[in-house]
Amino acid sequence: QLLTWFLISLTLGLAPFQPESHIVGKIRWVAGGVIGMTGMDWFDLVFHGFPWLFLAYWLVKAGFEMVKGAKA
Repeated sequence: QLLTWFLISLTLGLAPFQPESHIVGKIRWVAGGVIGMTGMDWFDLVFHGFPWLFLAYWLVKAGFEMVKGAKA
């Protein structure tokens, strides 16, 4: 599942690739104070950020399982 979320993050999470990824643009917008963001912009941020959150979840879960397995 880790590979699956990695591939989804690289495709859906970064789409469209040119001229700038939506997730990068939305993060810049939020960092700049979210002035003028509409509901669609927030949906876009969640939609493109969702795969990255799940990837982070699976990486943390895999890390805990590795640590747990090393202690046993």
